[in-house]
Amino acid sequence: MLARRRVLVLGSLILSGLIAPWASAQDVIDMKGRTAMVTGSTSGLGETVARRLGAMGATVIVHGLNEKRGAEIAAEITAAGPGRAVYYPGDLGSLEQVRALAARVRSAHPALHLLINNAGIGGASNDARRESADGHELVFAVNYLSHFLLTRELLPLLERSAPARIVNVASIGQRPINFDDVMMESNYQTTSAYSQSKLAQIMFTFSLAEKLDPARVTVNALHPATFMDTPMVTSSGRQPMSSVQDGANAVMQLAVGSGLGGRSGLYFNQMNEARANAQAYDVAARQRLWDLSMELVKP
Repeated sequence: MLARRRVLVLGSLILSGLIAPWASAQDVIDMKGRTAMVTGSTSGLGETVARRLGAMGATVIVHGLNEKRGAEIAAEITAAGPGRAVYYPGDLGSLEQVRALAARVRSAHPALHLLINNAGIGGASNDARRESADGHELVFAVNYLSHFLLTRELLPLLERSAPARIVNVASIGQRPINFDDVMMESNYQTTSAYSQSKLAQIMFTFSLAEKLDPARVTVNALHPATFMDTPMVTSSGRQPMSSVQDGANAVMQLAVGSGLGGRSGLYFNQMNEARANAQAYDVAARQRLWDLSMELVKP
């Protein structure tokens, strides 16, 4: 009876568009009773994914800077059911706030089964270079370094909650890291900074996957969709080419697709496994980025 009820619930979610059209009751894991965190979920792609996870029965940790919107989204997810949601603020441009956010999650939640590192910033190509609260180039700090630290801070909780998953929302726009000027103090351009930060996410994905038992915690990265109709894209003056629903379908495949169980260290271009920039497969470059990142996040 319970199995039949699960099939009916998942079927209704598929028909309503809350789960990707590829999904069926056999294609997705059961999120009821499981906890998921989605960074940058007060708008755009993150909000859409958070709502889908709540509709599947998960306890969702909504995160973002807009406290009013975050509280509203969490309340709406809870009211819609069958899952529930809470909202936690946290500026990813501050490593101190990242640590505080992780500490709050660890304190309030006995388990964490899914971490989706989605939050990111971009900007127009002529934007001036900015720095984080810690003095790091801001795009690199928010898109990559904050998630490197957040993931490491939450990893013991994820491992205790096994099987668990980490999904890093990267981009098809990837630029090799110039280790002589990682913070781009010379010849700064927002597009280059964004592309470097996204490749760094993928390199981190591959490195972390090598350190984890895939039967317990998997970590994968993806390009969800090109120029989705998100506030980040529209505010930069670019014309949207796809929807957040398209991107959410790709994220959900890695987050809840049963076919990804035990598969780790992968990069997807939307729904399909793909090859990232060549530097992502350079073992020495990945180790250099890991060592640099460990140094940068030291308290």
